[in-house]
Amino acid sequence: MTEPLTVLDPTAEATPGQRSLNPRPPGLDGLTIGLLDISKPRGDVFLDRLEEQLTTQGAMVRRYAKPTFTKPAPVDLRHEIATQCDAVIEALAD
Repeated sequence: MTEPLTVLDPTAEATPGQRSLNPRPPGLDGLTIGLLDISKPRGDVFLDRLEEQLTTQGAMVRRYAKPTFTKPAPVDLRHEIATQCDAVIEALAD
């Protein structure tokens, strides 16, 4: 049995919302995985290696980038990722 997971929202959320996790897929073969570079230094280096690993496991990878790491991703970028990808990984690096 898994324990509940607490995820903290770094956007100064006054009252935390209750969110459930989506079920994990059994594998990556045939899935489209979005890799979001938040535009911090060396995030692209991390994503390059991650893309190599994901493609060897059968995933198709799409790359995205935020204009700046200091603000949330624009709504149109979030919509694009949500409609084109089965899952997304966000790169945090320095």
